[in-house]
Amino acid sequence: MLALYLLLLSLPLCCLSFSPPSPPLLPTHLPATPSFAGGMVGGEGPEPNGVNFDPLGLADKSPEWLPWFREAELKHGRAAMLATVGFVVPDFVRVPGEQFSFSSVPNVLDAHDALSASLLQILLFASLFEVCTVPALANMGGFDRRPGDFSFDPLGLYPDEKEKQEQMQLKELKNGRLAMIAIGGMVTQSTVTHHGFPYLF
Repeated sequence: MLALYLLLLSLPLCCLSFSPPSPPLLPTHLPATPSFAGGMVGGEGPEPNGVNFDPLGLADKSPEWLPWFREAELKHGRAAMLATVGFVVPDFVRVPGEQFSFSSVPNVLDAHDALSASLLQILLFASLFEVCTVPALANMGGFDRRPGDFSFDPLGLYPDEKEKQEQMQLKELKNGRLAMIAIGGMVTQSTVTHHGFPYLF
């Protein structure tokens, strides 16, 4: 079986040896068009053809919704970053209690059915948080709050300089985008293999 996997993995490499030479690489950091997406951070990047990526044209079709789109993207990215950590950690450490033990819930995905009361509690707190953010979303255009900015920085990590602030915003945005893809892959791989981290065979 392992030989079959290795054979399948080697096929693309064989095809690459017959492909024409690739074009020269783009610069490592391409600036976004200032007018793209209202000048929000996130349109620029080192990815080839990754500048001003908006295949559906949502930024042009409904510019008044751009703050809401960014708020939703940041919220989903933050939830996904927490989810990736929360999906891996229980494979190594569990909270006290028999219902949370490795014998009761051998796989993290099994917790969905085994711990329905805990899931209800999580849903309740997530809903409460959503309700608390409604006023901020409703007044987003009425004051100078940036999308996703709730002034929550207890450790004081957010810099004062504008350039460093934009770098920090870009890091959060890109890590959130990566985490949204990662959690989908982790859940799929765990479902297919029925194993814990690193979800292989």
